[in-house]
Amino acid sequence: MAAQITIRRILKVNHAGEYGAIRTYGAQIWVARRLYPAIVAPLSDIRGHEIEHCRLFRDAMPARGARPCRVMAFWSLGGFVLGFATALLGQRMIWICTEAVESAVHRHLKDQLGYLESRDANLKSLISSIQDEELSHLHEAEARRGAAGPAQRGAVVLIGALTEMLIWLSTWGDSTRMMREMRRDSN
Repeated sequence: MAAQITIRRILKVNHAGEYGAIRTYGAQIWVARRLYPAIVAPLSDIRGHEIEHCRLFRDAMPARGARPCRVMAFWSLGGFVLGFATALLGQRMIWICTEAVESAVHRHLKDQLGYLESRDANLKSLISSIQDEELSHLHEAEARRGAAGPAQRGAVVLIGALTEMLIWLSTWGDSTRMMREMRRDSN
């Protein structure tokens, strides 16, 4: 029973996170069209992946009794504000934002894959395929942002912490319980 609850939480937080990413990239694309047209295409490609990931997680929910996050508006607003603010700070900041968010996502997905190993092979396979695309986003961001100085590393840490906080707040602490259950059940 505890495994079923954790699996539902995994789907809920992943679906919500993808929705927030769609909003982040949407806001960045809106600004980039006006200020940095050269990066609209790669941002649009990444956003297209996030839209597909969101759909895949949503489609996986009914069979597992999962429902979307209760506060999707929070993800919508948070994603939009993050995307808009980072885009106004420049092209480089867009890629720093992508690096920070995708790093946090990668950590979560890696933990989830370990947990799902013997519990839900189909969901593990789905998350693994999504993780490959998320890692490609991370690598593209690292390649495009240029050399990282102290301010950039600080921005990555700050945005990563904000991402973690958004996950925690929007799941009403479910993400903490989920991580605790995943660690306990893995031992």
